[in-house]
Amino acid sequence: MCGRFAITLPDDAMARLFDAAPANDLPPVPRYNICPTQPVAVVISAEGRRRYGPMRWGFIPRWYKTPTDGPLLFNARSETIAEKPAFREAARQRRCLIPASGFYEWTKDGETRLPWYITRTDGAPMVFAGVWQSWQGTEGTRIASCAIVTAAAQDEMVALHDRVPVVLHPDDWAKWLGEDGHGAARLMEAPGQGVLGFRRVGQAVNSNRAEGPELIEPFDG
Repeated sequence: MCGRFAITLPDDAMARLFDAAPANDLPPVPRYNICPTQPVAVVISAEGRRRYGPMRWGFIPRWYKTPTDGPLLFNARSETIAEKPAFREAARQRRCLIPASGFYEWTKDGETRLPWYITRTDGAPMVFAGVWQSWQGTEGTRIASCAIVTAAAQDEMVALHDRVPVVLHPDDWAKWLGEDGHGAARLMEAPGQGVLGFRRVGQAVNSNRAEGPELIEPFDG
């Protein structure tokens, strides 16, 4: 799964990376402890162009009467995304890219939660496969929301968790966004061996209120 992540790269650099037009209301960066329900920057493709703009991390199905009317859906399982009523339409028609610098997972030592920070081993930005939805409330409120697609963990990542975000290669961005024909379903796989690496970090990140670059520093204790 992915329940926290970081994005430290400037908006203009990310917009250039994706060849996308940036919105004026992007969330501030850097951010080292992004949690579900917070705004995140995502890339969508619509009307022949890519847009880089904010969405709520936490997918809101159309039938929710309020954003908290049901479970908080911040991840979508690749194995069932095409069948689940909440996600199946978005999986076909509304896919997005969610950039990150890295994400966190936890293991346990007795009752102690030990945090780990996961990045690409080549130092490149991570790009998660995502799905999105535009939700409208009864009073006309509109919220764009998204979820990160996950797959069964493989290789070294199994030591941390049984799920891992789907991390897309640049060559696959266009296909995931629906710009390059069919076949996006084949992209919903765990990263291959050696793509991701991880390191222990301090327990400060256990608090969802913590923030700052020290959260991703290697644990030296």
